[in-house]
Amino acid sequence: MKTVSEGDLLWEPSEGLKDRSKIAQYMKWLKEEKGLSFDGYNELWDWSVTKIDEFWASLWDFFEIKASKPYTKVLEGTMPSASWFMGSELNYAEHVFRNMTSERPALMFQSELQPLVEVSWDELYRKVSSVAAALRGLGVQRGDRVVAFLPNMPETLIAFLATASIGAIWSSCSPDFGTRSVIDRFKQIEPKILFAVDGYQYGGKSFDRQSAVSELQQSLNKLEKTVIVPYLHRNSDQTVFTGLKDILMWDDLLNKSADLVFEQVPFNHPIWVVYSSGTTGLPKGLVHSQGGILIEFLKFLGLHLDLGPEDRFFWFSTTGWVMWNIVQGGLLLGSTPILYDGSPGYPDMDVFWGLAEKTGMNVLGASAAFITACMSTGMEPGKDHDLSRLKAIGSTGSPLSPEGFKWVYDHVKRDVWLVSTSGGTDICSGFLGGCPLLPVHAGELQCRCLGVKASAFDESGNPLVDEVGELVVTEPMPSMPLYLWNDPEGQRYLESYFDMYPGVWRHGDWIKITQRGSAVIQGRSDSTLKRMGVRMGSSEIYSAVGDIPEIVDSLIVGFEVEGQYHMPLFVVLKEGIDLDKALKDKINRKIRGSLSPRHVPDEIFTIPEVPQTLNGKKLEVPVKKVLMGVPLEKAVNLDSMSNPNSMDYFREMAKNFGAPKGR
Repeated sequence: MKTVSEGDLLWEPSEGLKDRSKIAQYMKWLKEEKGLSFDGYNELWDWSVTKIDEFWASLWDFFEIKASKPYTKVLEGTMPSASWFMGSELNYAEHVFRNMTSERPALMFQSELQPLVEVSWDELYRKVSSVAAALRGLGVQRGDRVVAFLPNMPETLIAFLATASIGAIWSSCSPDFGTRSVIDRFKQIEPKILFAVDGYQYGGKSFDRQSAVSELQQSLNKLEKTVIVPYLHRNSDQTVFTGLKDILMWDDLLNKSADLVFEQVPFNHPIWVVYSSGTTGLPKGLVHSQGGILIEFLKFLGLHLDLGPEDRFFWFSTTGWVMWNIVQGGLLLGSTPILYDGSPGYPDMDVFWGLAEKTGMNVLGASAAFITACMSTGMEPGKDHDLSRLKAIGSTGSPLSPEGFKWVYDHVKRDVWLVSTSGGTDICSGFLGGCPLLPVHAGELQCRCLGVKASAFDESGNPLVDEVGELVVTEPMPSMPLYLWNDPEGQRYLESYFDMYPGVWRHGDWIKITQRGSAVIQGRSDSTLKRMGVRMGSSEIYSAVGDIPEIVDSLIVGFEVEGQYHMPLFVVLKEGIDLDKALKDKINRKIRGSLSPRHVPDEIFTIPEVPQTLNGKKLEVPVKKVLMGVPLEKAVNLDSMSNPNSMDYFREMAKNFGAPKGR
């Protein structure tokens, strides 16, 4: 493979693709209906972030958002307390079902346990209607919380749409999460109903989760009913689940026959709670609005991913990652989401490419780490499979290297639109992403998304071009959190996003905005771990490791090295204890069992002490910066440390990682 450099031109859209794209239709509509004409994407973007009210109001009209009550004002207030489309009432799920048709399936699903199946729009409507009626019968009302301990399967999406149709608040965790992680999330929001699976299969191995469900029941004080979705034991009845209390079976809910009623709720009514990684304590419960998610998904998926009714849309995710929320949003455009539950590497790394051929997939999305893993195997998906219908490949979760970009064009498909995206659970969308009007350059995200006034700031809050700075957003977006759960004064929200630049959202990424408006993500600027697209909190790992008697203290960081995400764990051991293979295995088993396989570190090292501030906080970010090659004096103020000599270990270690020096 020939060498490639950041910024090398790899692909340009055809005139036909540009003319057919949804964003071209939008620009034509703006000219005809609003008298607005733009010379290319960058002019359109500039208008969208300077005439904010006009832009978002135009999306309301272009996508024909249906509201039982009209809005009186587009935007009121500023970050962090902006409110959108005041006075309007609508329902998210209603916008899904206006796309009902007999011409194409609503969903497609495959797992390690089940071959490919299709779910028709009629079946989806009937099951959502039944589950919604059953939930109402159980006393679920608008604002009540309904949670799911389920994998990425049709039942999960059905339960979510039923919940949204009522105006109740949804939240989900993947069953491969450790029980403590799930309790830390769900306990905060006091759910009334729990949907739970009996177990799942991953990598060819079955994992029974009934004991975890029992622990959830005991820990969730306001829980009234648990709905069991048999998966490992698909044909089992209620008598099998003797250790669980107050349960209903999934099929019991489908016995309800009723029309689907769409509760009309204010635009800023909560739709779901998703969670941050929990780096500095309990995971933050991020609350998004029905209307904000609706209009953001229509924009992001419709204009930036160019989804339409003919598209079959896949992005590998579990229900514990925000990409699950985004994938089901494809239904809003009439697209067919393809759901998959299982390992991306079982029985081998070819599974998703085979799924693409079998389903006629148009958009295949995964993490950058997945693409890198495929590249390392030497596989040739374009030669081994018919990918003629594949028009776009999506990448997110971490930065994709220029080599990863070129591999896609050399070994998957020459004429494919590679959409590298960066956003977050925090806004449930992308800050930066794709545009079918623009070329693809190696290592670069094509553009800042419409309505996202993203910039790179230096430490003093000055915007930078072609220099690395903090990713910030200086104007509000409808999908920014309404608030954080259990944060009545908004203090944690302010500290999380507005502590560095008052009134400006700081996301925690290092970014470079180029002269042409594209962007390069350099990695996280904070201490959040992010492996295979899933954010993980260091505090969760510390909690698990802290239960091991041989360990006194620990530190974990994650960072990119030569296109690979590296996550080492450093431990301080009790005197006389050696870090042998048995202890390493014990640590890994503990982390895997308490949290998930993704939390298991790549390597474990012993250190004399954990670097700390004067008030005892672990210095994760400075350690990460040093290991990435940042000079020590630029990474940390040694005068702020209680043990400055502890950084010497990491400075020496950095010499062996091969990271570029300086920044």
